[in-house]
Amino acid sequence: MAEELHDVRLRVNGATHDVSVPARRLLSDALRHDCGLTGTHVGCEHGVCGACTVLLDGRPVRSCLMLAVTVDDAEVTTVEGLTEADDSLSPVQQAFADTHGLQCGFCTPGFLTTITAGLEENSDPTEDEARDMVAGNLCRCTGYQNIVRAVLRAAELRRERG
Repeated sequence: MAEELHDVRLRVNGATHDVSVPARRLLSDALRHDCGLTGTHVGCEHGVCGACTVLLDGRPVRSCLMLAVTVDDAEVTTVEGLTEADDSLSPVQQAFADTHGLQCGFCTPGFLTTITAGLEENSDPTEDEARDMVAGNLCRCTGYQNIVRAVLRAAELRRERG
């Protein structure tokens, strides 16, 4: 017996994707396999590592914990959607490059989306607030120093760009 499919309209990075998915399809899998957006990484599949973080209506969520059918017609932003309108790097992306905030890069998409949302709530974080902002994302390579620097640099770039 074939598994029943459900029609879901995913609005991702400003584009609409009409997909038919099983009820248990995770948002992370729908983004990667049904929409072809592989920037969202899946690390732990338990919502612990943060690599799969995307923005759902502007708020960071773990896409490995959400069913695709539950986000029907919500606005999803993945790491691919963080670039500026002119396709230049966003302040957060530029800050990661400026401060060498990544090494292997596996965790980076989750950090970029998390920090983007964090800076919307706190546009001028202290170093301690920057650490708190990224505390839910795990990185095995960097030791977090440059990631914290990236948060602070991104805040500066956002102010400069107005």
